[in-house]
Amino acid sequence: MFKKLDKLIIKAFIGPFVATFFIVLMVLVMQFFWLYIDDFVGKGLSAGIILEFIGYQSASLVPLALPLAVLLSSIMTFGNLGESYELVAIKSAGISLLRFMQPLFIVTLFICGIAFSFANYLIPVANLKSKTLLNDIVYAKPAFDLKEGIFYDKLPGFAIKVGKKGENDSTISDIIIYEKTSTLQDNFIIADHGIMRVSADKRFLEFNLRNGWRYQERGNSSTAQTEFIRLGFKEYTKQFDLSALQFQRTDDSVYKNNHRMLSMRQLSRAIDSIKKDNAKFTQRVKREVLYSCEFLPYLDSNWKAPKKLAVKNIQQLIPDSIKLSVRQKISGTIESMRSVNEMVSSEYKEQQRYLRLHKIEWHRKISLSLACLVLFLIGAPLGSIIRKGGLGSPLIFSIIFFMVFYFLGTTGEKFAKEGKWQPIAGMWLSTVVLVPIGIFLIEKARKDSQLFNKEVYFRLWRKGRSFLNLKRRQVAEDDGL
Repeated sequence: MFKKLDKLIIKAFIGPFVATFFIVLMVLVMQFFWLYIDDFVGKGLSAGIILEFIGYQSASLVPLALPLAVLLSSIMTFGNLGESYELVAIKSAGISLLRFMQPLFIVTLFICGIAFSFANYLIPVANLKSKTLLNDIVYAKPAFDLKEGIFYDKLPGFAIKVGKKGENDSTISDIIIYEKTSTLQDNFIIADHGIMRVSADKRFLEFNLRNGWRYQERGNSSTAQTEFIRLGFKEYTKQFDLSALQFQRTDDSVYKNNHRMLSMRQLSRAIDSIKKDNAKFTQRVKREVLYSCEFLPYLDSNWKAPKKLAVKNIQQLIPDSIKLSVRQKISGTIESMRSVNEMVSSEYKEQQRYLRLHKIEWHRKISLSLACLVLFLIGAPLGSIIRKGGLGSPLIFSIIFFMVFYFLGTTGEKFAKEGKWQPIAGMWLSTVVLVPIGIFLIEKARKDSQLFNKEVYFRLWRKGRSFLNLKRRQVAEDDGL
């Protein structure tokens, strides 16, 4: 009997989980894609490059989509069973809610394993690929787009202006081509009309110009002895190299040492290396900051001055003839120590920040994977309490709890990056807050609590209002007596 129930609950869970997972993943990808839509438009990118970027970004967002999908599907599953009274029948048969949750608990653990595998093995590679590809797209120049009456200066060394373009965009008239390669900046071409075409491999732009002039000035710009050349033509062909406008791929190794591109083993090695480097700052301070202090050899000497040399003010020991030079030397030494100390301090703070980022990423891979289990502990009892299926109520509750989870995670990560909290505290804040809420909801679900039944609160409101009205009548009667 239990095996059939296990199959029943798993089948009821798988369908909503798969559907909600792909919906959530699509929403997250589109949200990220929308932030960079301006960098994609007008670059002449092929569909393959865009699909490649979406694929990499989808893989990196899987651990974030899985917890929300688990939360929403678990609420829908138990809500549907509660709405159809199947959950009531199962409880009346003597099967506890915890026993009924057991098969989905195991499935959720399996999902946590998938999320961890993505976070530890696939996401570093996906982040590396997507980061490199995104930078290539952002820094790529716009595709060739020649507009009427406007100088186009995206081609290196040239500025092109066309007065009018034909309907087929190949016939052009009133052409001005300004050459910026010359140091004199005086070379340009003027033509009445012509034909513009792009080569088959899209590497060259060819202008076949008619009835025009070419003006060129030769000579050294530092002297007035220059030679001006004017060349008239009936037909003139000019080619432009479009390779600068083509999308260029860079090597993935540029960002391979970023903390978001490392697995847990690589992060652990990097953390150990950073700690060893930070331990050397004490010796560096003594070597670079305190090197100019002449009293440095006596710091641990337990030296005591004779009583006859004891004075109230150290300036009494300095002769008047050298006080000025001593003050200047002290001021220079202090200023040198201050500048060196600021430089070393800034490097130390940067190393500490670098260490925190690696620790945050290490904890993220575990905390975000276990978030599936944490949100399941909230979604399963919540669905059995509200007893509503479909997408209405489950979607509202899912958004609320996921916003709490995301807000707590973002806040904790922010404080951890700033050094106000330890990385372990910041990255596990959402888990520490949501686990007690899940335990509370499980306890309420086991006792068939009416926590989200509006009729209960309506009856309480009517009783409270009746009690207040009764008190008012008693006070009025007492005042009348």
